[in-house]
This record gives sequence, structure tokens and C-alpha cells, in this order.
Amino acid sequence: MEPDDAWTTLRRQCEALEPGAELVTPVSERPFEIERTDDDRIVVRFGDSGEMRPLWREQFVVFLEQLDEGAVSVDHLQPGVEPYASVVTLADEYTADEETISYDADAVGGESPFLVSPAAARDRPERVHDDALLLAALLEELDAAEPASLDTDSLTDLYVLASDVQHGSNRVRRSARDPLLERLGPDQELHGRYGTVRRTTRERREPTDAETIFAALDDRGIPREWVTGVDRDKLDVVLAVTDLEEDEVYDVDEDVYVQKTGVDEDEKYSRLRGIADRIDDLEGTEGEDLREELDDIEERLEEALSAG
Repeated sequence: MEPDDAWTTLRRQCEALEPGAELVTPVSERPFEIERTDDDRIVVRFGDSGEMRPLWREQFVVFLEQLDEGAVSVDHLQPGVEPYASVVTLADEYTADEETISYDADAVGGESPFLVSPAAARDRPERVHDDALLLAALLEELDAAEPASLDTDSLTDLYVLASDVQHGSNRVRRSARDPLLERLGPDQELHGRYGTVRRTTRERREPTDAETIFAALDDRGIPREWVTGVDRDKLDVVLAVTDLEEDEVYDVDEDVYVQKTGVDEDEKYSRLRGIADRIDDLEGTEGEDLREELDDIEERLEEALSAG
């Protein structure tokens, strides 16, 4: 491909990316976004550091000339070249796999393996925020106080979103734990807008090795039989290789529950964007009232999650 044509194609592909979409570098897997395109550069911003970096047209030409001469090994890409390689694969004629990036004039255009959709590019706090907003919107639509009266689709959506908010908020809570522990001294409490936390210590006990345990028992004349029992792992092996039946050695209780087996993140993201677009379309008092209502919903969700 001629340099001018390739440059025009790359700029057009960068400008056509969905808002919020990211690229990742092939080796170091650093995420970055396209900030803007100019006549002589494409400016990117790295998500892990906030660093802004220009990718120069002349450097793209050099890299494309290498590809014209043959495939480039992904493993041999230098850190400074990695973002160039990621951007190049946005063009249909440049293909990539786990090992190489190459030029093929007859290639059927496919999505770059280094392109991350806006839905997948969100970090953990953003996902919790979005799931909480979707759950709040759903709760406004449904009579969740009477779940049995809901249709099956609504009940399923309610369960999935509530589960996503629960698990997502738990992960965010755990990520906040270590910084809080560094700021909490013994018998100290920290107060926020929504509640209070303090340092708590719990002991978890695990038996040491059998030899040490038996030696301690023997020293005190305690029979080893008092602490020995059935090894479940060994029992499962016996079940697998003999004709012993499970109900002969196990008391089996059946626990029936609902298991979430899949989440349609693209559908959730589309719905979220639809809510945001409708809010943006509203003007005047009606739009302002709705924004205030959503702010209130988010605040009540934060209070509920903090209390839980």
C-alpha cells in the first residue's frame, strides 16, 4: 500500500473508533486511547499512566515499509514501536495473530486483535457504577417488592443485575481494604459520609503437618485416634476406582438454587448508552429534574451498598 493511502486509511480508522474504545499494545498489553489525529501525527493517551504520546506519520511509514518486506514478529517489537503496531492493525490489509503482524493486500478485513470495545474497556469501578445505574433504572420500572408477580424476563434481568452489582461492589470493597488498613491504627475508627470503619482481627487456624501433630500428641499421651478421621479426597478416589456406591459413604443433601450462567455485557452497555442519550436529549426543567433524580438514585445505592 502506498504511504499516503496507508496514512489516510489509518487516520480514518482511528477517527471512526467508538467513543470509549481502546487499543492495547501487543507485548506489554498497555491500554491506550486515540485522543486525536492531525496531519502528521496520531496522539494517544495511555490508560495506566495518563501519558500522552504522539505517533508520527514518518514512523508509521518506516514500520509499514518493514511490513512490505515481510511479517514482523510480535515478540521482537520494541516498547516504542508497540502502539504503532496496534494502530496499523486497524487497517484491513494488515493482519495479526499471536506471533506476527503482516501485510496482505487480499486480506478480508477483520477486527484488530488489539482493539477493545467500549463495553470491555471499562475498569472495575466504572462497571460497578454502570451496573448500579442499570439496576436502579430497572427497579424504577418494576415492582420488585412482589417478585412473584414479575414476568420471567424481568425477573431474570433483576437477578442478573443484582448479582453483578453485588459481586462488582465486593471486588471494589476488597480493593479499598488495603489502603484503609494502612491508615487505620489499633482501636482507631475512620468516619466517612456513609458510615464508619475500624480495624478488626480474625484468626484462621489450619492444622500443621501430621508428623508435628502426632509428636505433640505422643508427648502428652493423647491417643492419635482422637484426631484421625476419614480423608475426603482419598474417599473420592476409592469411589472412582471401586464399585463402592456414593450413598454408602455419603449423606447427600440436594441444594437447589439459581445460578447465573451468562451476562450480555454488550446489551447492558447498549442499554446504558440509551439511558444516557435520552437524558442528553432532554432539555430544560425536565432534563434537570431527571438528572437530579438519577443522582439521588445513585446516592441511595451507595448508601445501601455501604450498609451491606
